[in-house]
Amino acid sequence: MTNLRRRRCVKIVATLGPASSSRETIMALFEAGADVFRLNMSHGSHEETARRHGMIREIEHEVGRPIGILADLQGPKLRLGVFGDGPVTLAEGDGFRLDLDETPGDARRVHLPHREIFEALEPGAHLLINDGKVRLRVERCDGESAETVVEVGGVISDRKGVNVPDVVLPLAALTEKDRRDLEFCCALGVDWVALSFVQRAEDVVEAKELIAGRSAIVSKIEKPAAVTNIEAIVEASDGVMVARGDLGVELPVAQVPQIQKKLVRLCRRKGKPVIVATQMLESMITAPVPTRAEVSDVAHAIYEGADAVMLSAESAAGEYPVEAVATMNSVAETVEADPIYREIIEASRTKSLGTTAEAIMSAAREVAETIKVNAICCFTHSGRTAMLAARERPRVPILALTPFKTTARRLSLVWGLHCAAVEEVERFKLAVVSAARVAKRDGFASETDKIVVTAGVPFGQPGTTNILRVALADERAIYEGEPA
Repeated sequence: MTNLRRRRCVKIVATLGPASSSRETIMALFEAGADVFRLNMSHGSHEETARRHGMIREIEHEVGRPIGILADLQGPKLRLGVFGDGPVTLAEGDGFRLDLDETPGDARRVHLPHREIFEALEPGAHLLINDGKVRLRVERCDGESAETVVEVGGVISDRKGVNVPDVVLPLAALTEKDRRDLEFCCALGVDWVALSFVQRAEDVVEAKELIAGRSAIVSKIEKPAAVTNIEAIVEASDGVMVARGDLGVELPVAQVPQIQKKLVRLCRRKGKPVIVATQMLESMITAPVPTRAEVSDVAHAIYEGADAVMLSAESAAGEYPVEAVATMNSVAETVEADPIYREIIEASRTKSLGTTAEAIMSAAREVAETIKVNAICCFTHSGRTAMLAARERPRVPILALTPFKTTARRLSLVWGLHCAAVEEVERFKLAVVSAARVAKRDGFASETDKIVVTAGVPFGQPGTTNILRVALADERAIYEGEPA
C-alpha cells in the first residue's frame, strides 16, 4: 500500500479529458497531488466516463487512499442559431434582431431558439454573445423576438453562447441531458455532482430529490441570480463551486474577487466545502510554467481558506497536465508554510453555531493547540463531524475515520482531512485504538505522541458527536487504561 500523505490542507481537483485519459496519466496526476477527479459531462460519452471512473477506482485500490470523483453536469446551454453566409461583424450602434425564425441569420438578425429568454426579457436588459465579447441592449421585445442595439461590437458566428445577466430565466437547472447524465453518474457511484447554472435553492432541492442520497451536491455559482440568493443556495447544498468563468461574463470582472471572498467565508462559516475554479493556471494549457499573476491567484484562494482549488482545461486538454497539478501542489505547500497564512486563517475563523458537535470540535482544536498533539481523529458516519473539524481550520492534521468508503471519498474534497476507511466499532475505547493505528500507519504519530479522538456515543447514530479524549497513539497504553 502506498502512503501518499499530503503536506498541505487545501485539496486539488483535476479535470480529466483527452490529455489525461490514460491510467498512467491519472496515476501521475494523483501522485503529483490531485485529491479529487472531475468528470466533465459536457464532453465525452457515458462509455468514456465509465472507463475513467473505473481507472480511478483501480488506482484508489492500488494506493490505499480514498479518491473523490466529481461529475460536472452541463446545465442549460443557451446558443444562437446559424448564419447563412458565415460569421458577421456587428458595429457599435447597429440594430440587431433575435427571434424564433429558424431561417439562417445575417448581419441584421439571427435565430435564438430559446422562447424562455424572450418571455423573460425586458427593455434595458443585456444579451452577451460569445463569452461577453459582443454586448447587445434590448430596445423592444415580445414573447417571440427582441430588437437590440449593439453596445460592444465584434464578430459573431454559428451557435455562439448567449448569457442573459439581467434577468432570472425560467429555466430548470437540469435539462433532459442532465437528468440522463445524473442518473448514469449516480448509478456509477460518483461522490459529488456539480450542478451548473444554479439560480435558486429550489434548483438544488430538485436535484437532491433525484439523487436520493446517492451523491453529494456542489452548486456552481456562476450567475448573478445565484449570488443574490446565495444564503439559501448554500444552505440547500452540500458544497459550492465559485465558477469564475461565467461569473466574469455576466458580472463586471471587478466584482468577481469580492464575490469569491464572500463565498469562501460564507461556506467556512456554514462548515461546507468550497471550490475555487476556472483559469487558475490557464497559461499552462500551452506553457510548462504559469504566469506570476496565476500563481498569485491560486495563492489568494488558499490564503482565504478555500477547501479546494480546481484545474479545468489545464489538466483535461493541456500539454502539461501533470506539471499543472505539481505546480498547484507546490504553491499550496509554500503558502501554507507561511506564518501569515495561519494569521489570516485564524483571524477569519467564525464562532460556533451552538450545537454539541460544534462545541466538541472547537474544543478539540483548542486542546490540540494548547498541548502538543499530533492529530485530531474524528469518527464519522455521515461526514458532518469531520467537516466541523475542518471548519475550525486547526494547526494539526485531521484524520477522518469512517466505516463507509462513500463517506471517505466525499470527504477527500474537504480542507485538511486525511480520510481513511476503518472497521465499524461499538465502543469508544476501540475507536481510540483504531485512531492510534491509522495515525501510526499513515505517518502522523508515533507511540509516544498524543492524539485527540472525537466520536459520538452511542455509535452508529449520525449527529451524536459528544465525546473527546486525549490519548497516546499506543494501543497497549489504551487497552491498559481506564475502560471507556
